[in-house]
Amino acid sequence: MKAADVRAKSVDQLNDELVKLKKEQFNLRFQAATGQLEKTGRVTEVRRDIARIKTVLREKAQAGK
Repeated sequence: MKAADVRAKSVDQLNDELVKLKKEQFNLRFQAATGQLEKTGRVTEVRRDIARIKTVLREKAQAGK
């Protein structure tokens, strides 16, 4: 996910995407703990996507004030 894609979405869409990514992150952590994780790079990718979304949400909140 690119930062430009994230900035193009609304706050509601970003919150929905954030919830989805947090669930995926939980599932990936669970798979890693049980030794079933195949794509280890996906963990980092999801973490960075969550950070991007949180950053853009914070920017939008600051712009709204």
